Amino acid sequence: MDEMNQEVSGMKEFNEGDIVTGKVVKVEDKQVLVDVGYKVEGIVPISELSSLHIETASDAVNEGDDITLKVKKVEDDEIVLSKRAVDADKAWEDLEAKYENQEVFHAEVKDVVKGGLVVDIGLRGFIPASLVETYYVDDFEEYKEKELSLKVVELDREQNRVILSHRAVIEDEEKEQKHNVLQSLQEGEVVEGTVQRLTDFGAFVNLGGIDGLVHISQLSHEHVNKAADVVEEGQVIKVKVLSVDRDNERISLSLKETQPGPWEGIGQKVSQGDVLEGTVQRLVNFGAFVEVFPGVEGLVHISQISTRHIANPQEVLQEGQQVDVKVLDVDEKQKRLSLSIKELDEDQEQKEVESYQKEEDSNGFSLSDMIGDQLDKYKK
Repeated sequence: MDEMNQEVSGMKEFNEGDIVTGKVVKVEDKQVLVDVGYKVEGIVPISELSSLHIETASDAVNEGDDITLKVKKVEDDEIVLSKRAVDADKAWEDLEAKYENQEVFHAEVKDVVKGGLVVDIGLRGFIPASLVETYYVDDFEEYKEKELSLKVVELDREQNRVILSHRAVIEDEEKEQKHNVLQSLQEGEVVEGTVQRLTDFGAFVNLGGIDGLVHISQLSHEHVNKAADVVEEGQVIKVKVLSVDRDNERISLSLKETQPGPWEGIGQKVSQGDVLEGTVQRLVNFGAFVEVFPGVEGLVHISQISTRHIANPQEVLQEGQQVDVKVLDVDEKQKRLSLSIKELDEDQEQKEVESYQKEEDSNGFSLSDMIGDQLDKYKK
């Protein structure tokens, strides 16, 4: 009796709510037995092992593990313990600190359920479908067992409600990236970007966190009717930064300024005396501007339009008319091209005269000779 009393007096006393530590001595299918120094081994039901659903107790612990538990129920012949309650208490404290500090942490997706994803963070955390990505996700199965960076967006301890967001982390990263790009961009530099979307007035190009606009007038040196004629979505292009409005987060870009201009190398394409075909683009008091290459216009001065005197170019030409012109002068540096229609007409007249003279020579006599013979007959 004395030995028994000594053993009983040496036993630990436990109360509901106490936190104890013990060693797992047996893992059964639906419960775990733990030695916590009580007169009987403590029981941890499978429902008290994890905040998530598990099929067998061995999914949560192994024999020989040292674990911390919370006393749920104490009787002479039974003590019921909970690992889930201890994990939840620690998790709540940790989550409250993370929520307060807007801290980013990582957790593995344990399950895919209707409406979102479930993670184990010491208790059940839920990521609604709308808070998984910044874009629509059709199938969430690929997220299972995937580790995600998360932020706590809602906590309710009484309702045991923990709402997490991966989208919030991405949006924060994108916001920081956008800020960094805006601060680093400099007017005049050439950068690489991806065509994000096309509109009636141009193309938006993603520069890595922020979009810049290439206005339709800045897509090409030639006239452009629609952006799709020059670029397509997903295309990687180089653009020049025209301006950066950091306050309003607006970036103006140019594609055409990264490409050779229409006047570049014009001196190698055209020489004085060349005859070109062009289109009358504009008529002004002093002459006509004729486009001879895409983006390259030359001036036909009013004095070079016709062999006869004219008061204004409209007497002879109209916009949109196709004409042949002769190159009088090329100045690539000043982007000037002097043209003439009159000289072509004069050249043609000269050719006709020369052709007529050749005909006379080939006949062996001239018109005067013929008239002279007739006169001689009349004289006789």
